[in-house]
Amino acid sequence: MIVSVVPVALWVIALICTVIAVRRTPRPITFGFAVERLLRYIFIFPLGVQSLWAFACHVFIPEQTAAAIGWKASPFQYEVGVANLGIGIASLYAAFAGFGARAAVAIMATGFLGGAGVGHIRDIASSGDLAPGNAGSILFTDVLTPIAIILLLLMSQRSPPAAEKSAEAASAANVEDVAEAPPAPRIEDELEKARQALRESLTAGPTPEILPPEQRKSARAKSPRSEGVADISDA
Repeated sequence: MIVSVVPVALWVIALICTVIAVRRTPRPITFGFAVERLLRYIFIFPLGVQSLWAFACHVFIPEQTAAAIGWKASPFQYEVGVANLGIGIASLYAAFAGFGARAAVAIMATGFLGGAGVGHIRDIASSGDLAPGNAGSILFTDVLTPIAIILLLLMSQRSPPAAEKSAEAASAANVEDVAEAPPAPRIEDELEKARQALRESLTAGPTPEILPPEQRKSARAKSPRSEGVADISDA
């Protein structure tokens, strides 16, 4: 009974945790975020916790575990158990790691679980062993779990998370703004304009329009501008 229920229960827990995580996330929710959360909880429960459970069963209660599969107890169960221990620990690490770690664990799990699934099918075909640990839900999860992980990993590569998309969009916008912005004026040009304005103001003298009326006429007569105009007219 336990062998039949545990694999299904762990998959149900992974789906429930994914739904809760998606519902608690602020909108808008992207497809990539949902895929990432589902991957995380599959690594934690159907792959990580189930592998640790298999380790405990094969190492600490080998007789009962072998009977649930329809086999006789064997010293090789210890090796199967510690192999499950390694997969379980690696899966829990990969749940919170990046794509590379997840892909590596997925390859390892595909080889181990896929081979175990083929072994169960061959045993069913040759001996008709339909024990819960051989032909029950454990057979389906041995095949379903690695396939689901590989498909989700491929989808996660096609749908990057929203944070990465927003970062890329912001970076592209900054590049466009920098490209369209006019070049900043050089300080040498600004200093040259200030010196030119100062020379013109010193050469021109006081502006007649801001002087009192009685001084405006004499200021215009003394202004270098007036003298220049007079010289030109005399010429």
